[in-house]
Amino acid sequence: MMNKLTGWDDTIVALATPPGVGAIGVIRLSGSNAITIANELFPAKNLLIQPSHTIHVGFLKDAGKALDEVVLSLYKNPRSYTGEDVVEISCHGSPYIQQQIIESCIRNGARLAKPGEFTQRAFLQGKMDLAQAEAVADLIASNTAASQKAALHTIRGGFSENLKELRERLIRFSALIELELDFSQEDVEFADRKQFYELIGVLTESTNQLVTSFALGNVIRNGVSVAIIGKPNAGKSTLLNSLLNENRAIVSEIPGTTRDTIEEVINIDGILFRLIDTAGIRQHAGDSIESAGIERSLEKMKQADIVLYLFDAAETKEEVQSRKSDFEQQQLNYLLVANKIDVAGEEAARGKFGDMDKVVFISAKLHLHTDLLKRSMVDVVLQGQVQTENTIITNARHYHALKEVSKSLDDIKKGLDDRRPGDLLALDIRRCLYYLGEITGEITNEDQLDYIFSKFCIGK
Repeated sequence: MMNKLTGWDDTIVALATPPGVGAIGVIRLSGSNAITIANELFPAKNLLIQPSHTIHVGFLKDAGKALDEVVLSLYKNPRSYTGEDVVEISCHGSPYIQQQIIESCIRNGARLAKPGEFTQRAFLQGKMDLAQAEAVADLIASNTAASQKAALHTIRGGFSENLKELRERLIRFSALIELELDFSQEDVEFADRKQFYELIGVLTESTNQLVTSFALGNVIRNGVSVAIIGKPNAGKSTLLNSLLNENRAIVSEIPGTTRDTIEEVINIDGILFRLIDTAGIRQHAGDSIESAGIERSLEKMKQADIVLYLFDAAETKEEVQSRKSDFEQQQLNYLLVANKIDVAGEEAARGKFGDMDKVVFISAKLHLHTDLLKRSMVDVVLQGQVQTENTIITNARHYHALKEVSKSLDDIKKGLDDRRPGDLLALDIRRCLYYLGEITGEITNEDQLDYIFSKFCIGK
């Protein structure tokens, strides 16, 4: 696939480790002249005759001036990350030294790499498809076990294998439909319409499963916003501190202490939850500042992925039931959290609210049952979806392409129902294959690739 686009036959260089002072830095060269350029700066040994996957220690020198003592890792094409000749220079972690080495490489014929250009070259060389290449960026950005697992599954080719199977099965029938067009005058059918109908059903189910998984994938990638709401002095700030296991919010017996929202992040079972402690909600605010805080609380509640309604376990059941009905009417994901069971009594609280759905009984002050609340929050997010090795869509581009695949499959099914001629069915099949190919990069263009890889860091 190399040189599928123009201007990809030169040699690039970039710092592959984060900028700043550290023990070591890694500078990466890739391209047809990568080894030649490194050899010009490495007088200790002739790198041109060294075998691939070897390591060499010595001084880098430019015009007789020593730059640094380094370790060179040599990877000859096609056995490298990019599929080209690659040299990785491990030098000392001084930004000045790193810049000196990069400038020397540029003077000897390299150019500075663009963001994501190493991975883009790996895609163009056929080392990975586009979905796998995008997963590299997702893996770099992963900050939870769940996001790491989803990215690694795609990098290993799990998602691509799913798409490949869908595409190959559809192509086989497409070929038979296209063949029928060559014999249109003879009114013959090479493609068994019953088998084709069954195939479309299987493909539709598989595609819809992938589309549905995006809701969970979006959570894994971006986290979950959780609004903690309730009356003043219900214990919202105490709950925030208890979940975080630190004194982040000011706690006071005075109602209305929290005037504005406070946001913190917590990792629960590999999912990031953005906890939002809001001002207490009551009918009559004490002043204009508290009133503004209440308005902001209601706004955060509507925007949140989950609402934790915290209430005193001594409250009346009718009041909590009324709030529950409001949440359901607004179609919000919610949990009802009965707090202060250490005061009201856990048995009494369960007797009063135990027959209601989605109720968790806790004492935020004593950290009682807060682990159960965390598990309930995860259950609301997963909604029964067990985390397995199944593919989970986390990329919006893939999601929108799969939606188009689903529409195309619906059109194909409708065409079969209406007994449309083969030429019309072929159009819908081609459109379906187009969007499947767009995900993996079999159908692409230069502008699209530049946009996708521009979001990568330089050096990857």
